[in-house]
Amino acid sequence: MKYTIDKHDRYIVIEPLCDSLDAEKAIKLKGEFLLRNTVGQRNIILDLSNVRKIDESSIRLALLANRLCDSSGGLFILANLDSEVLEVLEMSHLQTNFTIVNSVKDAEDRVFAHEIELDYRGEKEK
Repeated sequence: MKYTIDKHDRYIVIEPLCDSLDAEKAIKLKGEFLLRNTVGQRNIILDLSNVRKIDESSIRLALLANRLCDSSGGLFILANLDSEVLEVLEMSHLQTNFTIVNSVKDAEDRVFAHEIELDYRGEKEK
């Protein structure tokens, strides 16, 4: 599976370059999420602008990524969801577990607001 990674100072954007996420593709992305978390990148934006279908393994992957980011004080954000992808999340009643935004720009704004809040509260990077 091909995907792009756009690294920034306080976050990364991962964009799968496929129209569906299945178990095989989710495994490859899982390795990427674990690696990014291990090297201290706590804010991950998953840009799903190319993805039209997801399955159960993709939802589990997103839940794992969400836990990884949360445990390090960061955010995991889903951006650019197709209506069918959002419908699958809603049918599984898991949409409330995620921060879902309409664009990568909206996700970047959320990350910066979160980081400012952490700085204001005096919380150091974990």
